[in-house]
Amino acid sequence: MKRFKPTIVDVARVAGVSRATASRVINNAPGASEPLRARVHAAVAELGYQPNEAARALASGRQPAVDVIAVTYGPGVGWLGTHPYFSRVLAGMMSVLEGVNAQLRLHAVGHEAAAEAIDEIAANTTLGAVMADITPVLATRFYLRCRRTVSLVPTAASVPAMQADNIGGAYTAVHELHRLGRRRIAAIHGPALNPCAIDRRAGYLRAVRNLELIEVSADGDFHREGGYRAARHLLEQHPDIDAMFIACDLMAAGAVQAITATGRRVPDDVSIIGFDDSIAAVCTNPPLTTMRLPVEDMAASAVRLLLQGSPAVGHRQRFPVDLVTRDSARR
Repeated sequence: MKRFKPTIVDVARVAGVSRATASRVINNAPGASEPLRARVHAAVAELGYQPNEAARALASGRQPAVDVIAVTYGPGVGWLGTHPYFSRVLAGMMSVLEGVNAQLRLHAVGHEAAAEAIDEIAANTTLGAVMADITPVLATRFYLRCRRTVSLVPTAASVPAMQADNIGGAYTAVHELHRLGRRRIAAIHGPALNPCAIDRRAGYLRAVRNLELIEVSADGDFHREGGYRAARHLLEQHPDIDAMFIACDLMAAGAVQAITATGRRVPDDVSIIGFDDSIAAVCTNPPLTTMRLPVEDMAASAVRLLLQGSPAVGHRQRFPVDLVTRDSARR
């Protein structure tokens, strides 16, 4: 027997309202009193009704689409297409959207004009939006205008999110370097406004305090060039560094280049652990030991959640961050 799949007609029947009223309530449209809204929501919960978001978008005359939003902090957005993180986000989303009547729309939003851009995207969202990289303030602004959204980075408590253990991952990385006998462990951090970078910095600091080590760090920008500059600065200021925790693999690739440029060897003189387990991790020489961020799984889960309808306020789905051992970190 086929499993019963409730329709909006069933919702209207159980709630004791017209189909039009049920539709207005489900679509958050005006024209229904609070008692009627409560009855419709109760019927939705009782029946387990899930609206067909693609059908709703088509009925409104708009092409159904899932938007993905990335806020950029640099002088341009040209780097976005080649950044491993964003390519993994798109790969994860497409794995779910394949065969679904929906487009994928990518929005690269400059930080300076982000508020205005966020408002326009929210006004035109159909199936929903995945926030790939966004600050808590902007995420909250978007969520107030469009509830059909999921963030892939830590934001406000009310905003639905796929939550990776960035703090625990950084903490594990530093402890692994310490286990390998390293005692002068420096860090290269990501952008100050980036939520993932903030958490990875916190994980590093927690581990340093726990192990009673001296904090030594520099800031990068989640790009190879930033990792190179930060590593050269650290080695000039602290030539006794014997390990680095680096908050993304692209920066770690630049750090490897900087270390070898000074005549030091990785991992003999300086061990390195990166973060992400992106394509950059296996393209460096030596390949990077890194913390695996399950980006594709997170992005795919976000899209599945959106296709089911508006996620619950504060929804969280948690993902572990695991150590992947390669040749850049050893005794």
